[in-house]
Amino acid sequence: MIKGFKDFITGGNLLETAVALVMALATVELVNSLIANIITPIIGAIVGEPDFSSLSFTINGSVFTYGAFINALITFVSIGAAVYFFIVVPYNRYRAMRGVSPETKACTECLSDIPVGAKRCAHCGQPQTPAATA
Repeated sequence: MIKGFKDFITGGNLLETAVALVMALATVELVNSLIANIITPIIGAIVGEPDFSSLSFTINGSVFTYGAFINALITFVSIGAAVYFFIVVPYNRYRAMRGVSPETKACTECLSDIPVGAKRCAHCGQPQTPAATA
């Protein structure tokens, strides 16, 4: 039982997952800092208010804090943009430089993403010409 536990703890998947989690948490902290310290002040300089959380209105005694939603929306869009421009774009550029072929292609009829070797589109059923394998 002890040997099985030792194998589990030192197994590649667990260690890889732990490292990925630590890196993900560090990335989240970095992106949050980017948003809080750079992007939000820029938006505040343009709009005139750096923190929207105090914005609200009241109807029949109910307070609607739409400013908190605006802050959350800015954070969401900023995180998406940061991930896309700082991770996805450079990674795709790196893959293109290394000559890694894509795993999917666009259907010739409906333009949905399908596997490169597909003989028919899973979305519209149109016959496809599979990519030549090297």
